[in-house]
Amino acid sequence: MSNKFKAIVIDNQNEKFTREIKELDKSFLKDGDVLVKVDYSDLNFKDAMILKNGGKLVKEFPRIPGIDFSGIVAESNDPEFKEGDKVILTGCRVGELFHGGYSQYAKVQRDFLIKCPDRISTKQAMVLGTAGLTALLCAFSVKAREELLLQSKVNDVLVTGSTGGVGMVAVMVLSNMGINVTAITGKPEKENYLKELGAKNVINRKEFEGEPKLLDKGTWDGVVDTVGGNILSNAISQTKPKGIVALCGNASSNKLNTNVLPFILRAIKLWGVDSVNISKKRKQFIWGEFPGLIDFSVLEKSIKELSLEELLEVFPNMLEGKLNNKILVNVNK
Repeated sequence: MSNKFKAIVIDNQNEKFTREIKELDKSFLKDGDVLVKVDYSDLNFKDAMILKNGGKLVKEFPRIPGIDFSGIVAESNDPEFKEGDKVILTGCRVGELFHGGYSQYAKVQRDFLIKCPDRISTKQAMVLGTAGLTALLCAFSVKAREELLLQSKVNDVLVTGSTGGVGMVAVMVLSNMGINVTAITGKPEKENYLKELGAKNVINRKEFEGEPKLLDKGTWDGVVDTVGGNILSNAISQTKPKGIVALCGNASSNKLNTNVLPFILRAIKLWGVDSVNISKKRKQFIWGEFPGLIDFSVLEKSIKELSLEELLEVFPNMLEGKLNNKILVNVNK
């Protein structure tokens, strides 16, 4: 096994920020119990912020970014993982506080890793990544109306930001749960693909960008929101009594213009969803549910596979909202 590997390294010396691909020695990876030969990573909005200038998230430099990765265990000092195990890491603040996945090798604490389900490849794991994990957490949150709160069945769910990484997976898994999904998008050319993912209806986001009413006609049993702002405010006002609004993003705005009436008169629940600070046991459960809910042959049509070199050229497009595909990073390409 060679001691050399390739990785993106960001640095900030004397207020001069740099990002470049370097050849490193494995001694660079000082933390952790498990060494993973990385197969794939992906590009999330947080990754793009870190690649730009550290995003005020990275406190110590130099740092290998990349908040997600999948791969094969190369060495392990812990009995939970052995050489050859397929593993997944999402979140856990790697790429920020610890070296991350934009690298051919990563060394991390065992508690950061879970074993990849048998029916999912390491490539498919990063087709999902943090976005997919978040989407399924949102879907289960919405379903809690009937399964946890023992209210009426969830039939109609609205998904905002439906062509984003979270939105696409949410549309598919909710549809495969037998729910009628209405997708909001600002990309009308994606309507046919959203219906292929499982959306029953597609709405232009302009219909949700205006000033929200205090209470609108109750239309949705639940909402998965990835954008915030007035789109979320309008979705809340249109949610039926006892409905759950799962909120996981702020792609449009981090402001919320609403009032107390939907929560008092309709007992609506606004359910914040975070995919970083969840238990390892819950992560293992969620990943184990994916094989029965995802058709990768459809989802992979929205994927663009890039090398580390290509990633450095493309990441600014995510910050500008110009990406039309989910980015899969092949670190060995």
